[in-house]
Amino acid sequence: MSLALYGHPFSSYTQKVLIALYENGTPFEFRCIGPDTPQHVNEWMRRWPLRKFPLLLDGEREVVESSIIIEYLQFAQPGPVRLLPADPAAALDVRFLDRFFDLHVADAAQIAVDSALGRLPVKREEGLAIAGERLERAYAWLDGELAERTWAAGTDFTMADCAAAPFLFYADWVYRIPDAYPVLRGYRARLLARPSFARAVEEARPFRSYFPLGAPDRD
Repeated sequence: MSLALYGHPFSSYTQKVLIALYENGTPFEFRCIGPDTPQHVNEWMRRWPLRKFPLLLDGEREVVESSIIIEYLQFAQPGPVRLLPADPAAALDVRFLDRFFDLHVADAAQIAVDSALGRLPVKREEGLAIAGERLERAYAWLDGELAERTWAAGTDFTMADCAAAPFLFYADWVYRIPDAYPVLRGYRARLLARPSFARAVEEARPFRSYFPLGAPDRD
């Protein structure tokens, strides 16, 4: 089975899928979307006019949205790491956490990014303030929720962790996780040490200048 992933190494949603692929050692071709690869850009826009990262191509089957791609990979290209539990109730918990990191961490941080890029009708400082307020609430909830857990949903690394890794990584650049939340800070550190995410971070390192708020000299 031939898989191709269209995306960009600095994209958090692309990284989310890359982590899943790396966790299981799944063979695939990465088709980076950028000014140096117009052939990939054109094919990506033809196949997905909404122009969102990432897009998985399995033969002629197109799969979009990072969570759906990870679920698709689990039954189409299963590997040793099961990223969604077989138990329906446990799977629901993982899906909820996946959505939490998407809606309450990634989306909150994106407000600051979009305001800095001029995509929102608010000043940069206002965007940062809004993002910080929302991330503070998310951090507080996560610090309590993740107590005594190794990974987001418990002892096993799952799709929720694939989402948490890049979203917390960039959110911490927008509004650093306060020392008052040691559980969450420890969890982010474990994610950074996970080989699959560490690889994604290194592959994205050359593109840090893209971060409009200025990438911090850490991580």
